[in-house]
Amino acid sequence: MTESHKPSGGRGATDPGRSARRGYTAVVLVAVAALLAGLGIWAGRSDDPEPSGDAVPRNAASGEMPTGPCAPTDTLVPPCGAWWGAYVPYAGNGSLEDAVLGFEKRIGRRLDLVYNYHDMSGTELDGQLLTPDEQELGEDRLLMLAWESTVWTEPHHENWTETQLGWKNIASGKYDEEVLDPQIRRVKAYGKRVFLSFDQETDARIKEGAGTPEEFVAAYRHLHDRFRELGADNVVWVWTVSGYLGSADEMKALYPGDEYVDWIAMDQYNYYRCHGTTDWKDFLRSQKPGYDWLRANITDDKPVMLAEFATAPDADDPLRQRDWYTRIPAAVKELPEVRALVHWNRPTSEKPECDLTVNDGPGLEGYREAGRNGYFHQPVPPR
Repeated sequence: MTESHKPSGGRGATDPGRSARRGYTAVVLVAVAALLAGLGIWAGRSDDPEPSGDAVPRNAASGEMPTGPCAPTDTLVPPCGAWWGAYVPYAGNGSLEDAVLGFEKRIGRRLDLVYNYHDMSGTELDGQLLTPDEQELGEDRLLMLAWESTVWTEPHHENWTETQLGWKNIASGKYDEEVLDPQIRRVKAYGKRVFLSFDQETDARIKEGAGTPEEFVAAYRHLHDRFRELGADNVVWVWTVSGYLGSADEMKALYPGDEYVDWIAMDQYNYYRCHGTTDWKDFLRSQKPGYDWLRANITDDKPVMLAEFATAPDADDPLRQRDWYTRIPAAVKELPEVRALVHWNRPTSEKPECDLTVNDGPGLEGYREAGRNGYFHQPVPPR
């Protein structure tokens, strides 16, 4: 098995090795509605569709918009470079804001984009889009919200166990009033544009019981249309797959169409020895195959986001990890439609060879240097 068969940091490509990392078999559509109602986890109720004033974020749209040739487009494309972003796990004290600020202190710059993940539980901990921490971080940064059509078993998806709600049920409108609408109203109230990815790495979810590609397309379109119906037009839609070419047929069938998508995205890594291989892929070799395939087979009319990327270390040559990052500014120019790079700053296991973080050592040194490049310093819009 080659390295490309291995899962991504965030979720996992559709491959045999995925289950070893995540250690679970997803529960599929077994009296889900009754289960959720019994647990009382939903924040919104059909008899109280409008949230109170305290329940929604304040409007974060403010300030003058950037102007000139490098000003971002309406769909947040930076014409003169790319956004520099990261997914950073919550701090030990439960604060996302503390985690991000600590990460920024280490890397010596403010992130352009903060990526965070949510389920559809409706709980304040994980099921609420635009938490207080996200709102604070969104003052000076772009936010990307990954919204999963599942209910997580542990806080922040710690052990990756979950209950699937099912794409068929999302598409039917079954969860509109209780699940979707309260969060859509929160996004609308926020005002400022946000990236939204529905069921990122969606090709991995077919085997997890979410449904068929046709059901995903219907669910994606329904969610998109529901945002529009409720007037939440401040969403930039990101369609995210693994980029693993062994899932090419599934990825192609999962595309909802150009009219429903603003960006296309993928999650590809250099895992090296993390999954028992010996193949070291530099940044370009880890990203270009998926990039080329998406542009040739999905659309060549949309910007591309590397929604998760990272490299594992090489214990025999620690500087190799540093150099992997320092070469990104030059290498990414060969992927001209990549307009956002989001680092996955979380280990995939406790094994040292699977530590994808850049919290210290050569990895941090290389990531800091890459982040200084002017290509990754673009004007972040305030609204």
